[in-house]
Amino acid sequence: MPEERLPEDEPCYVISVAARMVSLHPQTLRYYDRIGLIKPSRTVGRTRLYSQRDIETLRKIVRLTDDLGVNLAGVEVILNMSEVIEKLQEELERVRAQAQAEIEALRTRLQELEAREKALREAQVINVVVREVTPEEKEHHERG
Repeated sequence: MPEERLPEDEPCYVISVAARMVSLHPQTLRYYDRIGLIKPSRTVGRTRLYSQRDIETLRKIVRLTDDLGVNLAGVEVILNMSEVIEKLQEELERVRAQAQAEIEALRTRLQELEAREKALREAQVINVVVREVTPEEKEHHERG
């Protein structure tokens, strides 16, 4: 039976489990929620539920603060900039895909036009010699 994975943003971890997963105290997670660094989902009873995406964000916060010595204000700026960069990358990919589709459509149209031009060039041409009609020929044609 294939392993089913939850979507990254599916809230599924209570605060104690999330805290253990990232080696932080639950009170630290509450503080991060209070200052807006992380925004876990809430149940009807207001219990915090963390998604896999929230866990990854918490791991990033731990790396920034513990490994790099970034303060929480810096962490907030970095997280916000990371989000903006991610959205810009998604937009760039969308525009790139749209441009690629337009390029393919133009290539197809160009091939159609080239085929049409080739067919026109290969069409049989009737050579007609232009000359003046003599008065006798004109009279003959009018009588006849």
